[in-house]
Amino acid sequence: MKIVLGLGNPGSRYARTRHNVGWMALDIIAERLRTEFQPGVGDYYAAEGSWRGRKVVLIKPTTWMNNSGLAARQVVRHYSGSPEELLILVDEVQFSVGKIKLTPSGSSGGHNGLESLLYELGTENFPRLRLGVGNDFGPGEMVDYVLSGFKESEEEELGEMLNQAKDATLLWIAEGTAKAMNQVNARKREKSSKESAASSPKDDTEKSVADSSIGQSDNNISTKS
Repeated sequence: MKIVLGLGNPGSRYARTRHNVGWMALDIIAERLRTEFQPGVGDYYAAEGSWRGRKVVLIKPTTWMNNSGLAARQVVRHYSGSPEELLILVDEVQFSVGKIKLTPSGSSGGHNGLESLLYELGTENFPRLRLGVGNDFGPGEMVDYVLSGFKESEEEELGEMLNQAKDATLLWIAEGTAKAMNQVNARKREKSSKESAASSPKDDTEKSVADSSIGQSDNNISTKS
């Protein structure tokens, strides 16, 4: 049994916030699998289905973000699974909206939901699909930022990212972490290369102009933590 758990908070107030992008992706995946969420045997909603001959269950914890690990532990026990068969869909402020990355393990990176999972599961060896939500916030503003909704100007990229998350998750279910990583992350590298090529100077004259402005533009750069 493959388990896909999206991090988020219950309630309509949080449904379309950046912190709930994992739940948004689950809704699209559930639609593709033609399944619906029902109360689970624990602190979560579950939607069971199958893909390419493999059984899968989609999970929405109802424990609130900071206690997501409690639900994850209940799910793993109920479905007799293992952390390696558990894929976490998580919001990532280090990525711009639209960027995704599949990783096999790792630390919490300061994310409270992941921190709870690490503690309750007793391991960091579970894959996670990181979904970019941007980082347009100042010092001390991150909580308010992740609990805010996406801007209208971000909706197109958000929609594309959620579809990519669906495809990546289905690939993970069918092929496993290693093969899915090779394809999912390679697509992002290819896209970045094309964007870099498209934005490169067309001739030496343009390059000279760009080089001459570096010193001026550097003085205007500001950073946010």
